[in-house]
Amino acid sequence: MKIKILEESDEKLTFVADEINPSFANALRRAMMGEVPALAIDEVDIHENSSALYNEVLSHRLALVPLAFDPKKVNIREECVCEGKGCVECQVVLVLKKEGPCTVYTKDLKSSDEDVKPLYDSMPLVMLLEGQKVELEATARLGRGREHAKWQAAVASYKYYPKVTIKPGLPEEDAKKILDVCPTNVFERSGRGARVANELACILCDACVEASPQYVEVKGDETKFVFRVETVCGLKPEQIVSLALENIEAKAKELEEKVSEYA
Repeated sequence: MKIKILEESDEKLTFVADEINPSFANALRRAMMGEVPALAIDEVDIHENSSALYNEVLSHRLALVPLAFDPKKVNIREECVCEGKGCVECQVVLVLKKEGPCTVYTKDLKSSDEDVKPLYDSMPLVMLLEGQKVELEATARLGRGREHAKWQAAVASYKYYPKVTIKPGLPEEDAKKILDVCPTNVFERSGRGARVANELACILCDACVEASPQYVEVKGDETKFVFRVETVCGLKPEQIVSLALENIEAKAKELEEKVSEYA
């Protein structure tokens, strides 16, 4: 597999994966969304809540707060030495204690682990009026997106790498049509005709083919894919891709071992 990075930031990653097939592309997408462990609040012990929000609503908001964490320092509870009972190696406690009037933000959560904190400080949790209070303890643990959306590490998608071809002899009338109908500006004017200017922008909608079926051809390369990954947790996109590939490799080895037992 060959990888080419097209766009990279702390939150998003766009890359081209070459020499793979649709099955592997979909497996990678599913692994990034459902198999990469992410940290999220799972249990909330509310001591006092006189705000306008019900306990369940406030707990739900807390669960969806993305948390920054080091994946090497937090264990999955079921795989921890505590055997799932819960300890400092597999869970983190965040404490919240505020009294109104004020707006409670994610920065007001105090963590028991200095490496674990809300990814964004300014996310509002609840507004407190005069005399209203919120006091709680929230326990965060690792989980996977296939268990619950709060543990989903990323929003990931892919498309076939587009191959757009304009055959010689494109009439001027057809050139105007494909320039007008293309929603992503794949083409640009070239003399009285048109040429492919931004092939990668093609979304394979075939609007240009319908406008000029004799001269325009659009196909998706089934060995080459464009991936877009946006993190929705405390991990960077490149970490998510790497962990997803490790997950696929581990499952493949496990399958190989199981099959060899009956060989």
